Amino acid sequence: MDPRLCAQDVLRCSLCETPGPRLLCDICHIHLCEDCVGRHLLDETTEHKVVKFKHMGSIANYPICPNHFTQQCELSCKECDIPICVQCVEHLGHNTIDILKSIETKKEVARKDLQELEKSIYPKYLEIASTISVQKTDFKENHQKMIRALDKQSEDMHREIDTVVKTLKSDVDKMEFTHLFVLNEQEDELKCSINEIKQNMAYLKNLLNSADVNNLSTYKSRNAEFRRLPPKIEVSLPIFIPQKINKELIFQQFGSLSELTIKTDEYGYQLDNLNAMSHLPGRPLTDEPMIISEINTEYGHSNNLHSVSCLSDEDIWTCGQDNILRLYNLHGKLVNSIRTKSGNQPGDITLTQRGEVVYTDHEDRTVNIVKSTQTQALIRLKRWIPLYVCSTISGDLLIAMISDVLIQARVVRYSGSTEKQIIQFDGNGHSLFSSDDIRYPKYISENKNLDICVSDCIAGAVVVVNEAGKHRFTYTGPPITTKAPFYPIGITTDMQGRILTADINNHCIHILDQDGQFLRYIDECGLLDPCGLCMDTKDILFVAERETGKVKKIKYTI
Repeated sequence: MDPRLCAQDVLRCSLCETPGPRLLCDICHIHLCEDCVGRHLLDETTEHKVVKFKHMGSIANYPICPNHFTQQCELSCKECDIPICVQCVEHLGHNTIDILKSIETKKEVARKDLQELEKSIYPKYLEIASTISVQKTDFKENHQKMIRALDKQSEDMHREIDTVVKTLKSDVDKMEFTHLFVLNEQEDELKCSINEIKQNMAYLKNLLNSADVNNLSTYKSRNAEFRRLPPKIEVSLPIFIPQKINKELIFQQFGSLSELTIKTDEYGYQLDNLNAMSHLPGRPLTDEPMIISEINTEYGHSNNLHSVSCLSDEDIWTCGQDNILRLYNLHGKLVNSIRTKSGNQPGDITLTQRGEVVYTDHEDRTVNIVKSTQTQALIRLKRWIPLYVCSTISGDLLIAMISDVLIQARVVRYSGSTEKQIIQFDGNGHSLFSSDDIRYPKYISENKNLDICVSDCIAGAVVVVNEAGKHRFTYTGPPITTKAPFYPIGITTDMQGRILTADINNHCIHILDQDGQFLRYIDECGLLDPCGLCMDTKDILFVAERETGKVKKIKYTI
């Protein structure tokens, strides 16, 4: 038997088969005895790094550059998100980092994805699957209840109603078939999704335990796909309605079955809030915020840019003074555009958890949602004008609005088109927000602790209330400043709970902690009239400049 194929054989040198080699080439992954080291190093077609066997893996296994085969990729291009070597001149001028730091970032993303899958997404899918079984049981019980009621009425009406009984029993069975078909279909889809999630979790666990840089560097998260939970099926169970017996009207008097209705609620299921779970390591602020890239748009002086919202880390929705919503990628390419249904200028824009565009239209007093290519009015107001909007962790919408007589302002929470909460006054009955015309913005954002943050520009303040609507604090600028009066416009929050607001008067961004304490400015990036703000999943800030129409991508954390 070939000793190399024997499972019980000792470890041997890969070149001469001497047993017990003490060295290893960490690049080629072969074992070497001391006599064969020199011969191996003479191979100049690639680099070699020979280490003692006990230090195996201590030297990074850099991938070979696909464009320069004699070079290893020891860098990562932050803009292109790919490994590069020192000879990749096409990436000159791009921001680069050591590939090992990039791998650590990828690992952190994988850890967060695994945590979200284990603690939120996977349990939610199991919960949804269990509700299907409950619905099936309930329907079977209801089915039997209706059959018994039909039988009792049948006995009372004797032979004359036999035909009617058979007809209605057939209707019941058809309803059961239809209902079970829908439930079984969703159950099958859930099983497939659950298996995919389990496989992805196993893959992530293997990935996190692996030192394979190639796999880690190419890892792409699927959690956005899994966050799109299946629709919730709501069934209105039919009931049997008996009637007084009349032989001349047997069929009509015997009774009838209410219709089986199956309603699909896109927002019926929601993921649990991971903020209450154990926190992953935070991202401290950097001493020198920097612009990673600039996105040139069609907006500008004659068509001011007002709002931005991240569809993904690669694409952002925008809106301004015309009646078109535009989707750009990071290279400034127009990917998609949507004209408002009314032809009016949109007030603000946000995205649902499913990536659907929601925008306000203050002229016709509606909040609209775009599903596929269809735009529909989700909310219609009568005595109020919707201004600014944000989507929440729970899937609700928060809308800042003013009364049509411009004397009141409030924030209202909606679940779909249903009003759930009104936030307008503090504990002393005083208005929380200033009430002026629609020219004075009140951008709105929800923080990770579920606080609601509103930038009230005419009041020169950021007003923050908790989830219940109770006033927490009002920020009116840092205690000591040499800058012009504080005039907050856009507002957003990051994964650390920090609040960022655009101060258009001073061409800068204020960063606060979640309790309203000023942390620092972002005022070194040459911002001009910063307006709308949004954040991607990596806490990268996007700043819309009103007059220039540019969107600047800024890294402000370590």
